[in-house]
Amino acid sequence: MSAGKRGALIIFEGCDRSGKTTQSRLLVELLKSKGIPTLPMNFPERSSSIGQVINSYLTNSKDLPDEVIHLMFSANRWEHMNQTLDWCYAPESGLIKPDAVFYLRAPSNELTNRGQYGDERYEKVEFQGRVAEVFDRICSKEASYFHKFDATQSVEDLHALIGRITEELLPKVATQPLDTLS
Repeated sequence: MSAGKRGALIIFEGCDRSGKTTQSRLLVELLKSKGIPTLPMNFPERSSSIGQVINSYLTNSKDLPDEVIHLMFSANRWEHMNQTLDWCYAPESGLIKPDAVFYLRAPSNELTNRGQYGDERYEKVEFQGRVAEVFDRICSKEASYFHKFDATQSVEDLHALIGRITEELLPKVATQPLDTLS
């Protein structure tokens, strides 16, 4: 990797309808308003050929075995790997370790009140509860770069917290080499 400055790899995680898309969009807007370049990516990326198959599966118009859909999600990320490497110039092999994961946590029963909940295959209270349990365990294990937020607070308050943490993070990682997940 070159000795120049780099950006930060920030990932938003959480259950369906926890606010990931809203908060990532707001963070991109904040960074752009400060002249900081961004390269937002959302997965699944539903416009590619693989993404269209994933979308058909998620919207219940196509059935696939669990193993196949798991591989499709991975293939969807690989479709965009060159784009990822272009912005970070990472010579490391494997997956890049995020500089921060913003985990948006809300009780699964509260997520049902958010727009269009239940339209997709995995938007079920029981399933989302299990997803939250897994994220809680990962968050405890990877505490050094996981930031857990109460996603039931207002969009504005949550955005302010995320923005502050991001602004503190950027100068810290600017000259650090990229790391890979172990």
